[in-house]
Amino acid sequence: MLKSYEILRNPFLNKGTAFTKEEREKLGLVGILPSKIQTLEEQTEQVYAQFQSKPSLLEKRIFLMNLFNENVTLFYHLMDQHVVEFMPVVYDPVVADSIEQYNEIYTNPQQAAFLSIDRPEDIETTLKNASDGRDIRLIVVTDAEGILGMGDWGVNGVDIAVGKLMVYTAAAGINPAQVLPVSIDSGTNNQKLISDPMYLGNRHARVAGKPFLDFIDKFVEAQQRVFPESLLHFEDFGRANAQVILDSYKDKIATFNDDIQGTGMIVLAAVIGAMKISKQGLKDQKFLTFGAGTAGMGIANQILNELVQEGLTKEEARKHFYLVDKQGLLFNDTPDLTPAQKAFTRDRSEFANAEELTNLAAVVKAVHPSVMVGTSTQPGTFTEEIVKEMAAHTERPLIFPLSNPTKLAEAKAEDLIKWTNGKALISTGIPAADVEYNGTTYHIGQGNNALIYPGLGFGLVASTAKKLTQETISAAIHALGGLVDANEAGAAVLPPVSQLTKFSQIIAEATAESVVSQGLNREEITDAKKAVADMKWTPEY
Repeated sequence: MLKSYEILRNPFLNKGTAFTKEEREKLGLVGILPSKIQTLEEQTEQVYAQFQSKPSLLEKRIFLMNLFNENVTLFYHLMDQHVVEFMPVVYDPVVADSIEQYNEIYTNPQQAAFLSIDRPEDIETTLKNASDGRDIRLIVVTDAEGILGMGDWGVNGVDIAVGKLMVYTAAAGINPAQVLPVSIDSGTNNQKLISDPMYLGNRHARVAGKPFLDFIDKFVEAQQRVFPESLLHFEDFGRANAQVILDSYKDKIATFNDDIQGTGMIVLAAVIGAMKISKQGLKDQKFLTFGAGTAGMGIANQILNELVQEGLTKEEARKHFYLVDKQGLLFNDTPDLTPAQKAFTRDRSEFANAEELTNLAAVVKAVHPSVMVGTSTQPGTFTEEIVKEMAAHTERPLIFPLSNPTKLAEAKAEDLIKWTNGKALISTGIPAADVEYNGTTYHIGQGNNALIYPGLGFGLVASTAKKLTQETISAAIHALGGLVDANEAGAAVLPPVSQLTKFSQIIAEATAESVVSQGLNREEITDAKKAVADMKWTPEY
């Protein structure tokens, strides 16, 4: 039996001042807590006041992380009441500040597992130690080489995995005792970290190529042995590895890469929502992706798969895409193309002025895209000239400046509305305020992966999915895209974050039903919606 202080120090068991008189007597807590027995609501009011007293967003985040480390139920009960306010604090954009200052503010590993590439023999032991006997059903793993807008942050990037899992629980209701954040420390190429005497990770250059992929193999094999029923969510791996890793495992185990699939899913859901508003068809669009890295290629592939589902061949579907990176429009003879990029390149013979298509403005003028997606982290690159050129050739241009944080966005929503006289259908990577223009209030959809991955992941876990198929991905996308109210003036292309818990449930149900309909559930399930409802955790004592 656990001793009194062990209970108070276990965040999954601790109720603090809410332990009842009977519980205090039974658990040996008599006299080691103040006399007053508080309700969960009283505790929530108390800690929210403490939260509000913190002078900066980073200090607010540190306060919440400390609360999470003390009392998981209280943390999520509080977050449930303030989800819109807390989302940017526990995750993007404030998580960027916590990553940059991770070494200075480190106090607790937050139940994470830290795997060192220098100690492959410790992988299984580490997973067992970090889980401490818990029934792990969901793992978010990162090596933090390719954090969007930040790059390589080594072991500091574990906060990405921690934050993602918090959103999973807050949005969809997965039991926080059944999740595990994992950091793969393969070194870092960030010289600032290596030179920092306080850096907590391995002080050597990143191990790359076959040795790195061999370590990933060992990790996945250990994960499958120790947690055979868990969903494996890969996050923020570098451009050279992300797609390779996904392709290695997606047909073998239940796995998901949020940067590739999640980003592509949220953008496609926004496109589907925009099609509802504009009364246009997906097959009638020309897609320009500015920034052809992991996120940009994930978006292109997701939309391509949807076009194929609508009846096009892959060859026909690829003709709808134009990729622009630092070299300009990507051609099949462009040097140093990634495997993902090669499938979407154009032939120079298609253009009379191919040699001039070395920048975004020239490509927009030559191509006349109807959809322009930005994942470039190049601020202000969707200029007034480019946007007006695009709008001159399409009735309702879809413009998605998705790079974040705010300082890296390709454009501001208010400018896009003004430059297109209210015609643009917009999704941003960070929260954007409503825009008042010519008597209409335009709501701006936030292309935040948090709108879709919690429901998708929870649905996969609840349905005991053996793997994630394109059919299931499409079901989740349409569940989200179908929530747009196309009849509202100034309607957003995506539903608001304020309804996150509501539509995460809808997405989870659609996901689970798709898994069961394909016979991909490990355990017998006759009612997918009931399986989702039965697994949902609520933050109550």
